[in-house]
Amino acid sequence: MSAHRAPRPARRLLVGGRPTARWLIRRRWDVRVRHAERFPATGPAVVAANHIGFVDGPLMAIFAPRPVHALTKIEMFKGPLGPFLRASGQIPLDRDHTDPGAVRIALRVLHEGDAVGVFPEGTRGPGDLETFRGGAAYLALVTGAPVVPLTFLGSRDPGGSSGSLPRKRARIDIVVGEPYVVDAVPWPRTRENVRLTSAALRDHMQQQLAVALDETGRSLPGPLPQGERDE
Repeated sequence: MSAHRAPRPARRLLVGGRPTARWLIRRRWDVRVRHAERFPATGPAVVAANHIGFVDGPLMAIFAPRPVHALTKIEMFKGPLGPFLRASGQIPLDRDHTDPGAVRIALRVLHEGDAVGVFPEGTRGPGDLETFRGGAAYLALVTGAPVVPLTFLGSRDPGGSSGSLPRKRARIDIVVGEPYVVDAVPWPRTRENVRLTSAALRDHMQQQLAVALDETGRSLPGPLPQGERDE
């Protein structure tokens, strides 16, 4: 799968707009980034996070220690937010089908030494990482990029719906975990390679999640309200 022919996501707004975006967001919420020093200062990185709230994607792109091109469900690009998402370098992803185009774009970003964001759970929910897809592991296996766990806490209030926002002045913690190093595996990479790497990565991320909960004294928001699913 050639990444070099894939389009390069926009970057100017993603980089230049972050200080202003942080200022605006912090006027509404108390966003705290913990252990930013764990984030690799240079080189490719796969940023993998739990997914509990509507604002997790923007928070990842804006508050991670380095700019992140996050894989974002393609439905978000079909509405009025679409032009902004493209201008800010986010990568549209078809969650319901294999999406080689999105993978090629993500690999190009990594090959050029930048960061790609992934939500392995695939959708918003309790954020406990019990559901875990193999995309982050695959990107790491192809490129050898370290996987940097992020834990989001407070980006959805307990009992809040999938599209809800935290209450005003709420504290949102973004905890950078210890990176997980994966050696690049040359082609052909088997499904078993991806499965085993993904299982080990999930164990690591769940450990980092437990540490983050203990350190912050916080808890996850619980499942989405009964009968609701993230569309």
